[in-house]
Amino acid sequence: MLTIAGIGLLTLLPITLLMRNRPDDLGLARYGQAGTPPAAPPRLGNPVLAALETLGHGLRSRDFWLLAASFFICGLSTNGLIGTHLIPACIDQGIPEVMAASLLALMGVFDFIGTTASGWLSDRWNNNYLLCWYYGLRGLSLLFLPLALAHPGLGLTAFAVFYGLDWIATVPPTLRLTANVFGREQAGMMFGWIVASHQVGAAVASFGAGAIRTYIGDYFDAFMISGLACLVAAGLVLLIGRRVRRDEVPAKGVAAQAQA
Repeated sequence: MLTIAGIGLLTLLPITLLMRNRPDDLGLARYGQAGTPPAAPPRLGNPVLAALETLGHGLRSRDFWLLAASFFICGLSTNGLIGTHLIPACIDQGIPEVMAASLLALMGVFDFIGTTASGWLSDRWNNNYLLCWYYGLRGLSLLFLPLALAHPGLGLTAFAVFYGLDWIATVPPTLRLTANVFGREQAGMMFGWIVASHQVGAAVASFGAGAIRTYIGDYFDAFMISGLACLVAAGLVLLIGRRVRRDEVPAKGVAAQAQA
């Protein structure tokens, strides 16, 4: 943990010296933008108050609640559940710890592939439908997990591959929908609050699944609850931006449509 923390601190120096907030800071156009980029407006005001004002704006929006609720379920079904409890669940079934840890490593490999592909798809397909597929398939995989644990081997490996492809695949379309709904200028801060709901969901699953294991004796109910919650999320994401098809609005009109 100290090594990871130290590496994280070392990244502060190159970020401070080299990273910029937007292409405009370097006199470059945004990707896909034609012509000379306009000068970036200066950022004024207290950043803490700006964050709270953004949250207040989000809380008054139906789409914010849909995005936050679906991302809450995302955290509930990934970091908090599988990331925390897969190895203990495997040990309960007599699966060696090293094999269980190897399953998580395998998920990480396919997570890289799945998230990269999801970013490519998010620029080309309807993001509501993508999220619906992601949450629906993740929910089905979690409902299948108890059977895979009871009969380890090919079934558990298939779960690791299938679930790994879907682990963080929800992030690109969720961010894209956030930008479509609230405008690109507010997307970063608004998505930060949506990510906070993800972490709350992860905390609920981390504690809740452990409590279920302690008082009931196994993880079956925890996996079922999480799988069913993912199926609920698959329906919620179809409602995001439903009143106006913002995902089809040209880039220059996104902010104006969001304000309207």
